[in-house]
Amino acid sequence: MDGFRFACQPGCTVCCDREGRVYLTEDDLSRAAAWLGMSRDDFEARYVVRTRHTLRLRKPRRRQCHFLQNGGCAIHPVKPVQCRLFPFWPELVERPTAWRRTAQWCPGIGQGPLIQIGQAHEVAAEMRRAYPRLYEPR
Repeated sequence: MDGFRFACQPGCTVCCDREGRVYLTEDDLSRAAAWLGMSRDDFEARYVVRTRHTLRLRKPRRRQCHFLQNGGCAIHPVKPVQCRLFPFWPELVERPTAWRRTAQWCPGIGQGPLIQIGQAHEVAAEMRRAYPRLYEPR
């Protein structure tokens, strides 16, 4: 591969409705709480699961995310790092087969300008920095 093409498609929320978890940084938590006019503690009590090593959004029943609405993401301007960086996650940019598999359901992959491999890896590195525990060798 010479690079990657990706551009979010208007009105698309397919990635938001996929099975999985949305991890948060402490900054993500603070920004989302402020955006919603809530205290950090109230936001965390209502929307976050905190484990020893991670923070993640709590899943509502029969949906993937509390903030996914018909018009898109209710916290889009302050969405978590994980959401903002999709699909430039290490597990996708470092494995061409994983990128191609994701392209089967993501209509934005293959669209937009060519993004050089080095740039894609720089974005993926931001994901590693934001969530180091998720990318530790096991």
